[in-house]
Amino acid sequence: MPSIISDLLSADWFNVAARVVLTSFFWIAGIFGIAKFGMMVKVIEARRLPKPAAIVAAMIVTELGGSILLITDYRSLGWLGAGWLGVFTFLSIPLGHPFWKYPPPKNMEEFQIALEHVAVVGGLMCAAVLTTL
Repeated sequence: MPSIISDLLSADWFNVAARVVLTSFFWIAGIFGIAKFGMMVKVIEARRLPKPAAIVAAMIVTELGGSILLITDYRSLGWLGAGWLGVFTFLSIPLGHPFWKYPPPKNMEEFQIALEHVAVVGGLMCAAVLTTL
């Protein structure tokens, strides 16, 4: 590997920047959830899930808390933040994107979102590993 690449990959700032980028979807969604709490509750109500306000609050805490833990690696708990976000993302497939329940073409749209979620979970798994090294 060229030394310029090795130096970049081992730089502390690059490590933090990578975690900020990886978690950007989550912390942006968490901030949006705070700003548009009522709208998010209506989205969860439309999914016919119980206690929509509590679910939205838990989503915001997860998105922001997991992101903060992973970005800062506070008390070496970056792995926990990555895992927290990974479980949340994986569970959002059957709860938020059940592609098998929809007719075409909606099922393919939801399937694409599910595949993207699986890829994000893989990235979070890598981040969890890297925070333990």
